[in-house]
Amino acid sequence: MVNTKNQQGFTYLIALFMVATLSIVTLRAMENSLTKDRRAKEEQLLFVGQAYQQAIMTYYQTIPGSKTFPPDLATLVEPDTRTSTRHVALRKLYFDPITGTQDWLLIKDPKTGGVMGVSSTSLQQPIKVNGFPPTLSNLIGAKTYQQWQFVYQPST
Repeated sequence: MVNTKNQQGFTYLIALFMVATLSIVTLRAMENSLTKDRRAKEEQLLFVGQAYQQAIMTYYQTIPGSKTFPPDLATLVEPDTRTSTRHVALRKLYFDPITGTQDWLLIKDPKTGGVMGVSSTSLQQPIKVNGFPPTLSNLIGAKTYQQWQFVYQPST
């Protein structure tokens, strides 16, 4: 004769083990999904930051001789009144993919006060800390996304 109390206890332990295993697997899957999302946002931040950097460079270099930085980011999407060609540096203002807002930290030129770069306002720690192209070598080892600064430095 088989003891049914022992079988019920064993079945209960198996069920607990399966629930624990399923919980661990689910947590790992969520963790992987969140990491994948953060990496995608980092890639988007790299794209947007370089787009702003390029637009600031275009604005700065448009007028020969009279080099100025834009007074704000909105100037980059408006037709440039400094020339007859009415060039536009950007089609639209981008959101910061990390924060989801258009609140960028503006990096100003100390001499003129014009915008020479942008960075995220997020103080989160980035996943990517190296492996950047040479043009973005200033991002290596950054501790926060705020330290990912996309600045146009004119050659002197």
